[in-house]
Amino acid sequence: MNTVTPESSRKALIDALLLKLPGVSARKINGLDAYFVSDRMFACISGNGIGLRLPVATATELQFSRSNVVPFQPAGMASTREWIQIDRTDAAEYEKDLELFQASIEFVKTARSR
Repeated sequence: MNTVTPESSRKALIDALLLKLPGVSARKINGLDAYFVSDRMFACISGNGIGLRLPVATATELQFSRSNVVPFQPAGMASTREWIQIDRTDAAEYEKDLELFQASIEFVKTARSR
């Protein structure tokens, strides 16, 4: 019996990309698969995309310059200006966003906690 679902293989591809980055760990938070660095969340799988925390100026620019970037609203929650969602049909394509994931990690590591 095969228990591999599209969601589990998608998560496996994302895990393979993000968990190889220094200091990154994964755990569930509010039922969502999230990724942390220095015990702070920088990315989260939601629907067909990955939410990513970036500086407001970067997040705003990406929403206007890329058609696959939208406000991050997991489970219908209100979005914030620092969070965007990158939607990709094929999870392997997130490799193209590696620079943004690394920028998010650096931002989260240096951001003041709220």
